[in-house]
Amino acid sequence: MIFKHLRLRNYKLMTKLMITYILLTVIPISILGYIAYSQYTKSIEKQVGEYIPKLLEQANENIENQLNEMKQLPDVLYNSSQVIEVLRKDSFQSKSNILKDEFLVNSYLSRTYINGGNSDILGVFLLSKNRLFTSTRTSYKGLALESSALPYGQDIELNGREEIILSYQTNLQFKGNPPFIMLMRQLRDYENQENLGTILIAIDLTFFEKALINLNEDNNSKIWITDEEGRIIFHNDPKLIGEYDDKYNLYPNINGSFKATLMEKNHLISTDSFEGYDWRIFHSISLSDLTKETDAVRYGTIIVFILVVFLSIVISIVLAWNVSNPLKKLTRLMKQVEKGNFNVDLSIHSKDEIGTLAQSFNSMIQEINTLIEKNYKIELRQKNAELYALQSQINPHFMYNTLETIGYAVEEEEVESVVKMVTLLGKMLRYSLNNKDRLVPISFEVTHTTNYLTIQKFRFEDRIYFEIQEKIDTNQFYIPKFILQPIIENSIKYGLDQHKKTMIMINIYKTKNDEVLLTIKDNGPGIESEVLNKLNESLKKDPMEGRDSSFGLINVHARISMIFGDEYGLEINSMMKEGTEVIVRLPMITRENVEGLNGGEEIA
Repeated sequence: MIFKHLRLRNYKLMTKLMITYILLTVIPISILGYIAYSQYTKSIEKQVGEYIPKLLEQANENIENQLNEMKQLPDVLYNSSQVIEVLRKDSFQSKSNILKDEFLVNSYLSRTYINGGNSDILGVFLLSKNRLFTSTRTSYKGLALESSALPYGQDIELNGREEIILSYQTNLQFKGNPPFIMLMRQLRDYENQENLGTILIAIDLTFFEKALINLNEDNNSKIWITDEEGRIIFHNDPKLIGEYDDKYNLYPNINGSFKATLMEKNHLISTDSFEGYDWRIFHSISLSDLTKETDAVRYGTIIVFILVVFLSIVISIVLAWNVSNPLKKLTRLMKQVEKGNFNVDLSIHSKDEIGTLAQSFNSMIQEINTLIEKNYKIELRQKNAELYALQSQINPHFMYNTLETIGYAVEEEEVESVVKMVTLLGKMLRYSLNNKDRLVPISFEVTHTTNYLTIQKFRFEDRIYFEIQEKIDTNQFYIPKFILQPIIENSIKYGLDQHKKTMIMINIYKTKNDEVLLTIKDNGPGIESEVLNKLNESLKKDPMEGRDSSFGLINVHARISMIFGDEYGLEINSMMKEGTEVIVRLPMITRENVEGLNGGEEIA
């Protein structure tokens, strides 16, 4: 094989492509240039060098750059959270709210697009849920919500593409009837994965003139752009815009130059196709300005073209085989992975991009196996936590004491206390039975903890005192479920055994390192130093290792570490007869990034 003989097997793919590029472009163009320069007079060199390179270079560069800048215009809309919120709203609102929303959106469109410094924008139209928001530079007609026959709409499926609508494809007209094109894009709500509507931006065709200004220096030349049907989108003679090029079907469908008869004169026409659009741009100049010595160049070009095509076919086949063979093997292995078989290996030892891809594939499979095992253990810890929390509410001892307290309150005719305890017990059971989410807002966990402590306070009356201080917005940040109750249970269990009154202080705040800390401090008997050291050593072990499945401090720490990493979890400080402080260290998890940690489920 040619690549083997050239010893390119271990070269990077970029190197192979560069060599291919030289073979297919540099060498043929050099040969063609030599033939052209040897046959052409100085007049031919000047004319061809003045028109053809300008068309190929500037038309492809300037116009496509202008179109790419146009495609960025709809993205500016996402800079306004207020506008996005309006688009998310349902159209069935009070008239005052509708007018308020319309004023807000129209003002933003006018401020951003019409008065934003881009004089080429004629108007902006935003269709969303049977609402039309507009801002135009001049008056217009022909576009309204009732125009159902137009080739656009608020729910049209563009699949992430921008659509260009030409002026003759719509009934929309502006004052003075200026020629324009209209950029249409469907707006997506990336947070909720829903359609927000469709934005239409009408742009004056004068921006084409700006892009082609260097090509139109010679008044004898003609420049025009057509669609795939030959209809003229732009012409340096504005009267011809919207008309059909009657010779369009006679032009060869290739990029380059050819001769044609226009207005009873022979012309040299240069053409090029747009990438990503079904448009073609034409540049025409009379052959009377050029030399007649074109036959030799034409024949030489044909010969070189045939040689280049033949050479490119041979090299392309070799290159395609060299790239596609490993990819086919990768495809077969991927199909096995899809069926659940992760014991695969892509044995490719080359040092190019294909070899790097094989190494990445093998690393990915190993990482998937590791993540599957890790997620399985995380889910197991979570289920143990939920099971324990449920058992804490329904175990006979807890239920008996709670119901006994309720019974005493009934005998004392304390109706308000009975209703409150029954309500709190119901809320605790409902929270424990809701197994939908792995992470919940801190406020949910605080409410559950408050309910638990309140029931215990009904039982033990003045023997329990608790206080919860929230120094952050607990509705905004999320934590794992059931991490406070087991810590508080320990405080109550050991505190009531040694003291007449147990005090529990819970503080929730944010650190300078953007971490969330939950501190649970009690006035219990404390923990002996030897026991405390063993407990802290257990917390430092790998949370993925097998441990006792009972729910306690170690299990809480293991769940946090497995979800967020080893730098997060529990810290325990205690001194005999001075109480115990448990610090829960967590990252700041907001609603935007909680979905992935929750396994893709919605937060209730």
